[in-house]
Amino acid sequence: MRFFKIENMALIGSLREKMGVGVVIFVFVAIAAFVLGDLLGNNSVLLNDNSVGEIAGRTISLEEFQQSVQEREANYVLNFNRQPGDREMTTLRQQAWDMLILRNAIQKEYTKVGVTATVDEVEDMIHGKNVDENVKQAFTNQQTGQFDRQQVISYLQQLRSMPENSEPRIRWEVFQRDMKPGRERIKYENLLIKSTYVTTAEAELDYHNQNDVAEVKYLFAPFFAISDSAVTLTDADFKTFYNKNRERYQSEHTRNLRFVQFPVMASSDDSLAIKEEINKLTTEFKVATDDSAFAALNSDNSNAYIKYNLGSLPTFISKDELIEGTVKGPFIDASTYKLVKVSKIGKDTTDYARASHILIRWADETDQAKKDAKEKARKILNDIKGGADFAQQAREHGTDGTAQSGGDLGWFPRGEMVKPFADAVFTATKSGLLNDVVETDFGYHIISVTNTKDNTSYSIAVIEREITPSDASINEALRKAEAFAVELSGVDNFNARAEKENLTVYEAKNVLSSERRINTLADARQVVQWLFRDAEKGEVSTVFDLQELYVVAVMSGEIEKGYKALDIVKEEITPSVRNEIKGKMIIEKLSSLQGSLEEIASAFGKDASVNNMSDLKLSSTNMPSVGFDAKAVGTAFSPESGKRTKPFTTDKGVLLVEMQNKTIAPAIADYASYKTQIQQVAQNRNTAGIAEAIKKQASIIDNRYKFY
Repeated sequence: MRFFKIENMALIGSLREKMGVGVVIFVFVAIAAFVLGDLLGNNSVLLNDNSVGEIAGRTISLEEFQQSVQEREANYVLNFNRQPGDREMTTLRQQAWDMLILRNAIQKEYTKVGVTATVDEVEDMIHGKNVDENVKQAFTNQQTGQFDRQQVISYLQQLRSMPENSEPRIRWEVFQRDMKPGRERIKYENLLIKSTYVTTAEAELDYHNQNDVAEVKYLFAPFFAISDSAVTLTDADFKTFYNKNRERYQSEHTRNLRFVQFPVMASSDDSLAIKEEINKLTTEFKVATDDSAFAALNSDNSNAYIKYNLGSLPTFISKDELIEGTVKGPFIDASTYKLVKVSKIGKDTTDYARASHILIRWADETDQAKKDAKEKARKILNDIKGGADFAQQAREHGTDGTAQSGGDLGWFPRGEMVKPFADAVFTATKSGLLNDVVETDFGYHIISVTNTKDNTSYSIAVIEREITPSDASINEALRKAEAFAVELSGVDNFNARAEKENLTVYEAKNVLSSERRINTLADARQVVQWLFRDAEKGEVSTVFDLQELYVVAVMSGEIEKGYKALDIVKEEITPSVRNEIKGKMIIEKLSSLQGSLEEIASAFGKDASVNNMSDLKLSSTNMPSVGFDAKAVGTAFSPESGKRTKPFTTDKGVLLVEMQNKTIAPAIADYASYKTQIQQVAQNRNTAGIAEAIKKQASIIDNRYKFY
């Protein structure tokens, strides 16, 4: 939880200058009035259904959820001194829902096993032996950098003298209340984690998994050795595979939709109108005496007047155009019209220069290494003097990040480079190659000065007008969207009309009710709400206004929470079912062949290969050609020396393994380190999965989409 940091305890009693207690109270009253007014009005969803969901068998009412949201809002306001925006409210609502899950599902589990955090423990977390990390951060002594327990005690004494509805007391109450469940969670997780026990036999097995080594030879026949056309799949094949792997196809409640877009774009007439507007300003701009004020008054951009040097000039103006009083434009740059004036040319206090270099480093700090580097640098310098291309030499010999760009360092101020390098560049009176190499702590530099020092500054005023669609263009896009949607129903009709009007149909599958984004539609919450709250399969929506485009959608399918039906996953599982049949065919063929693995591979066909692996361990995760496949590794390790496995399927094909030699690691006296490793992995797995396991068993039903 975010908590304010106290740097001067003498200031604790003062409230924020811009937000007194009265403002806080007013904000909460206003929020409550607005929410309740909206919920209890004539069109209120509250009158029809007051439930936002169910957690652990308990119905969560809209009022209870909203109260939890307001708690998060209160904390946000107190921390940031402003009301949350739409994006922040999405996060706060999710936090509120998570808090309700904690209270109604997770904390019940604490109670079942007797886990609780007493008043004394909470006090201990504030100023005792086991201080909460957030408290430590908030009450760190700025001089020593250490937690100051006396600051906490002093602060609590001051709190008691403040009104109950003061900001510091409200903030502290919210903070302190959230400490108790946090401590209970730690105790509950520790209770489960500490129950993890690893036997010596398990540790010994892990030791052998990591240290037993096998040398194997194996034949691998990939599934593609049999063409797809040679395999006929039956309904029974699909059903058998589905029943065997049904657990893979569990799903939340999701829906599918298709949609078309009608972008709101500026027309050529819109662009021309904006150009004419900015054209009218050109004459006034030329004679304006206060360019900064004039540009700021007539521009869409906030930074209308900026001072540049030669190294920072924007791309829309060239060095040749830098004449004081020059007005350029209007011209299009990206999605805006620009009108530019070189307002003032002056002198800055900082010199800038531009150069390229080739850095030759020495191998070590010895005199000989430095001598060798200097000789190499001077040889390259002489080659360049003799006509070699500097940039090409930099790419071949440069040893720093500029090598690939031909050594170009761009423009830089005097103080940016190390002194010997800067002195060489900034004392140059003309551009070109310096006569000798320059030594710095980095090595020897061959330097070509592109532009000698210059401290000229250019104050440039820019009037920008964004090319935006007019009301007429917006209305035209809306008209097209409404015309498309009128008297339209059914997925097939939707697709047919879109094809007739040359519109792209986008498809979104497995959309969850909690989502805000659909494909490339960044803020499509209203579409998701319609999809789950109002839509039926084949129903076409009204027009959605998504800022820069209009959208019309049709609901195309639905999957209820539980197991996906076979017909839904049939296309998805087809490759796996086909490979399963291919595996049986390959196994049958390999089983009929005799001889060495090489002879069997040759008889099977060109797609079969024979490989060797000399360091196979049970802890291995993959095998060459076979890829990542733990089952393949385990089966390959199983035969005794000189024996073969039967052909068996892997994820990518069929494997036949011949054990060449197996070396079993000798027993050791103490397996404690292996026991510790296993226990640590198990504990980490438990920590990560405890909360999710509780949530899964709580049978959570989330109907927030009905309201948000």
